[in-house]
Amino acid sequence: MYRAAIPNLFTLGNLYSGFLSIGYASVGNYRSAAILVLIGMMLDSLDGRIARLLRVDSPMGKELDSLADIVTFGAAPALLMYYTSFSQLGILGLYIAGLFPLFGAYRLARFNVTPTSTSLKYFTGVPITAAGGLVAFLTLFSIPNIVLIIVFIAFAFLMVSRIQIPSLKDVPLPKYSIIVTLFLIGVILTLYKTQYSRMPTFLFIAIPLYVLYMSSQFLRRRHFDKTNMK
Repeated sequence: MYRAAIPNLFTLGNLYSGFLSIGYASVGNYRSAAILVLIGMMLDSLDGRIARLLRVDSPMGKELDSLADIVTFGAAPALLMYYTSFSQLGILGLYIAGLFPLFGAYRLARFNVTPTSTSLKYFTGVPITAAGGLVAFLTLFSIPNIVLIIVFIAFAFLMVSRIQIPSLKDVPLPKYSIIVTLFLIGVILTLYKTQYSRMPTFLFIAIPLYVLYMSSQFLRRRHFDKTNMK
C-alpha cells in the first residue's frame, strides 16, 4: 500500500510545482515561476517510470498525472506567457493565453483513451509536458515578444495535431528518467548562477547533446525492434 503511494507523491509534487508557479507569476516573480515548471518536468519524468519499476502503475495514477499536467504544463505556462508577453494585448491576450490549457486538456484526454500498445511507441501530437516546459523555459531569456507568441501558438496547435512523436517510454529507467532529472537540475542550477539575459553557455552544449542522446536511443530501439521482427 505504501509502495503504491510513492509514484503519486511525485505526481502531487508536480501539481504543487504548477500551483506555486502560478502564484509566483501572479506576483511578478516570473523567473521562479518558470523554474518551478522545469521542476514539475523533472518530477513528471519520474512518476510513471517509478510506478512501472515498482509495479504499482494504476488507472488512478494515470488520471492523477493528467490532472497535474494540465495545471503545471497547461495553466501555469499560459499565465506566465500572459503576464510576460500577452498582457500588452489587453483582454485579447488573456483569451489567446487560454488556448494553451484548452488544447492541452484535449491532448491529455486523447492520450488517455489511446490504446496502450500505440501510446508506448508514439505520441500523437506534441506532449503537453514538452510544450508547456519549453514555453516556460523561453520566458527566462530576453526573446522578442513576437517570437514567444509565435512559439506559444504553434505549440498549442501542435499538441492537438496528428503528428507522431517517438515516446521513448521503452527506454530503460537509468538511461532516460535519471538523465532527464540530471539535465533539468543542471539547467536550474545554471539559471540561478547566471544573469538570465542570454542563453547560458551550458545550455548551448547541453541541449544539443541531450537531443542527440534521445535520438540515438530511439534509433537504437527501432533497429533492435526491426532485428527481432526478422
